[in-house]
Amino acid sequence: MYVRIGFDLQYNIPAETPMLLMLHAHPERLAFLRRPDRVIVEPAPTMCETFIDAFGNRATRILAPAGRLRLTYDNVAVDSGLPEPTIQGARLHPVQDLPTECLPYLMSSRYCEVDVMSQMAWDLFGKTPATWERVQAVMDWVHARVQFGYQYASPTKTAKMVCDDGTGVCRDFQHVAITLLRALNVPARYATGYLGDIGVPANPSPMDFSAWFEVYLGSGWYTLDARHHKPRIARVLMARGRDATDVALTTSFGVAVLEKFLVWTDEVSAETVAQMEGQAPLPGSSRRSGQPYTTHTGERQHRTPAVEVTVNPAVLPSRPSNVRAGV
Repeated sequence: MYVRIGFDLQYNIPAETPMLLMLHAHPERLAFLRRPDRVIVEPAPTMCETFIDAFGNRATRILAPAGRLRLTYDNVAVDSGLPEPTIQGARLHPVQDLPTECLPYLMSSRYCEVDVMSQMAWDLFGKTPATWERVQAVMDWVHARVQFGYQYASPTKTAKMVCDDGTGVCRDFQHVAITLLRALNVPARYATGYLGDIGVPANPSPMDFSAWFEVYLGSGWYTLDARHHKPRIARVLMARGRDATDVALTTSFGVAVLEKFLVWTDEVSAETVAQMEGQAPLPGSSRRSGQPYTTHTGERQHRTPAVEVTVNPAVLPSRPSNVRAGV
């Protein structure tokens, strides 16, 4: 199946401002894209550098000029159309058997206060089987405990704060689950990217980027989602890290006022992809329930010079972001 992904972000920047962008597809997903992984920045920044950060994400540094700044992306991802694998039957590893690269995902981080919530985690889940069922118990508890609502969003909200007031947005669900699992000696890391209403009832709210997390079981990483609480279809990964601090979509080292935020994640037919690419229809892609593709709104005329930040899959080299509203 084919999924059209992209965004249109527009900022008002009073003065020349350095910015860090975490807006590319993750390097692991490049082979599944129909087009080059290209973020268009307009007007062209005076500095533009793309690199691989410490967590394996692709990031871009720019020096944004004063005035209006527009960041756009439009691509098509190829997906199997199958739900994600479940953790049922996966082995829970003792700490001494974990790969060294998993150890950072057992530690506290900005939004995941493992030390503060450790006793709580063992009180709640210490008597569950030391198997995948312990992970499932954490998922069940978080999903039932936290109430979702955009009005509950806060850039400073930690896992402990979410537990205290019982409300949050998708990132908060993931932070609580990650923190509890780390306290129980289960490696867990934060992830963000695209997740459309494919294979599920359509959500009437405007499309947004999504957060989920990954847990290390059975010698591999599994994708889990404490908010939606079920395997989903066609996630497109953008970035991973210890928590939301490491994968902020944009970081401005100065004032940058967000004026437009538009995201699309829609299943499209092979015929639509062929029209986009100006070629014969692609091999059949079956339609699945979900929202059909509709052209996103917004001013389409580009009257200022632009720069295309294109990924070269062969290039690899270092570090991500946390949102600063300004100084």
